[in-house]
Amino acid sequence: MIAKIGKGENLYGAISYNQKKIDSENGQVLLLNKIPETLDNTYSASYLHQRFEPYLSTNIRTEKPVRHISLNPDPADKVSDAQFIEMAQEYMERMGYGNQPYIVYKHNDIERTHIHIVTVCVGIDGKKISDSYDHPQSMAICRDLEQKYNLMPATEKQRTGNEQAFRPVDYRAGDVKSQIASVVRYLPKYYQYQSIGAYNALLSLFNITAEEVKGELHGQPKNGLVYFALNEQKEKASNPFKASLFGKHAGLDELQNHFKQAKEKMKGDPARAILKNTIEAAMHTATNEADFKKQLTEQGINTVVRRNDEGRIYGMTFIDHESRTVWNGSALDKNLSANVFNDWWKDAAVEQRQTIEQNSTTDLPAAGKNNADEKEETHGLFDFLNKEQPTDDFGLIDGLGGLLPEAQGEDYEEHAFANRMKKKKKRRGRQQ
Repeated sequence: MIAKIGKGENLYGAISYNQKKIDSENGQVLLLNKIPETLDNTYSASYLHQRFEPYLSTNIRTEKPVRHISLNPDPADKVSDAQFIEMAQEYMERMGYGNQPYIVYKHNDIERTHIHIVTVCVGIDGKKISDSYDHPQSMAICRDLEQKYNLMPATEKQRTGNEQAFRPVDYRAGDVKSQIASVVRYLPKYYQYQSIGAYNALLSLFNITAEEVKGELHGQPKNGLVYFALNEQKEKASNPFKASLFGKHAGLDELQNHFKQAKEKMKGDPARAILKNTIEAAMHTATNEADFKKQLTEQGINTVVRRNDEGRIYGMTFIDHESRTVWNGSALDKNLSANVFNDWWKDAAVEQRQTIEQNSTTDLPAAGKNNADEKEETHGLFDFLNKEQPTDDFGLIDGLGGLLPEAQGEDYEEHAFANRMKKKKKRRGRQQ
């Protein structure tokens, strides 16, 4: 079983996300803890939001008081509603939320039936529930629940002392060739990606980009790949290095084979459904693009956004470090395509959405926000990867901090789109 813990400030968004599942007959409320039941057992988003009001009003300094947790058994597991309720109660008790109000929802819109839990991390006394070690604690609880309920264990690679520790390239430190080699020689062993664009999105985490080059050798067309180090602005900061310098796995032919194999492996990967749900939940609880990215980095997921010269989004890529897979948004679901995000993050759309939510929760105070809560502000992928991980090897990636800058990686179709836009600009320039 895999647990995902989302942290945000938009409580109404988290509740309405689950309410939409109920409205579409793909979800139901399994349990209310410390929340009064209604006579007809139906619950509006406004009603549920109000039940958390006393807790939110006691502590306005905590920047992200909302917790949106999902527990995801293996698709092969047959879990009854009663077992889901028992698992949710034990999980929340051991995580320190036993005396908090929380809602347990069951979702059955995908083959992996799972539950979502919405709660807040501030008590009625105004004190914040510590989340310093929530990830290793959550993992340990999931392992215990797997044994107790005879569930399929989550697939996790064991850490070995000989595994490579990846570090971002520092072009100023010298010996750039060796730095790039330490990454590109080993990435295919650990991550699955289906295109050169997805590969470049992953490489961008380590300040590297790859470019395809075309030419002729003895009259025959020949394609190859070269690598560059990048600076802080994600601009090329080194001479090109031929892929052959880094071994066959860094070359175009082997990468094409990796793409084909990854496509087959990822087709039935259960992590796909979990990632999709995690992204959708973050979309509803995040207030803007930066908050969306930050919420996902706290769950071990990087977001790569590609924009054209006019600022329009034409590509979204998500890198899930838990399953070590790289996905284009549209491959996960049509509702996670570039166009959807382009509309979602328009200022007018954000303002409209916030207005609708405020009108739906008349006179309900939103969670307070205070920049003095620096501990939460600094949480990110660096914290996630460096927390104590007893049964996985997130330690493979060392030194990643903050939000992932927008990368250069593009799929072939996206690359063609960008080239067409550039050509149009050149034509306009010539006409002038």
